[in-house]
Amino acid sequence: MTTSLPDAQIIDGVALSKQLRLHVTERARALKARGITPGLAVILVGENPASQVYVRNKVKGCEDCGFHSVLEKYDADLSEADLLARIARLNADPAIHGILVQLPVPKHIDATKVIEAISPEKDVDGFHVASAGALMTGMPGFWPCTPYGCMKMLESVHYDLRGKHAVVIGRSNIVGKPMALMLLQKSATVTICHSATANLKAITLQADVIVAAVGKRNVLTADMVKPGAVVLDVGMNRNDEGKLCGDVDFEGVRQVAGYITPVPGGVGPMTITMLLVNTLESAERAAR
Repeated sequence: MTTSLPDAQIIDGVALSKQLRLHVTERARALKARGITPGLAVILVGENPASQVYVRNKVKGCEDCGFHSVLEKYDADLSEADLLARIARLNADPAIHGILVQLPVPKHIDATKVIEAISPEKDVDGFHVASAGALMTGMPGFWPCTPYGCMKMLESVHYDLRGKHAVVIGRSNIVGKPMALMLLQKSATVTICHSATANLKAITLQADVIVAAVGKRNVLTADMVKPGAVVLDVGMNRNDEGKLCGDVDFEGVRQVAGYITPVPGGVGPMTITMLLVNTLESAERAAR
């Protein structure tokens, strides 16, 4: 007779975000008492509906934590030169501690140029090459918000990564690569898988921790997960009914995994929370 495993424990990103934001609000209050209000500038170019939602949530997060926020919206035909000039002015503004240009930008604008134009001291998205280099070498800098949120979720369940095998599915500069480096910093043994990986299932079955970050539904199913593994779902997709879902077959995998993050309500809220943490830390550094 076989005994079935209990369903995975859900790591609730909404609850953890609330907890972290209370701490952020307290630290922001302490800075304000010294005459400094953390400031975030968010730039949106064009009318992308998803981007508008993300931007609105970021600005609301700032307001809820007592930050100063500036939202600048521009038409899709804004020139690259004008956008770079606006970033230069924000770099020089002492009231602004974080600058975020919502991606994607229109095709006539070079996203890399835009990211590199932001001062590394205000790169709260953690996308600048200086931030990537700091993460690579273990120097102080801003960590990209989504993988940073994943690390906080592992921390929240007191998961010790030392010696564990972590598999990251996805190799983007925004999630996959920085995620692998953060896991490595905590002494995990890390494998990065991607579209050219042969026999993904054979690799994921060895994993103690799996981070799915490719933007493709059901890239990870129950038969690909070792019993008790931790599964972090970074994907954001729509199912056949139009409902939000991740990269992981949640209902199937939760019956095998030890811990799992839901979509929605998992990594998503943590991303914005870590943006607030980075902005606060930038303000605290500027206040020293």
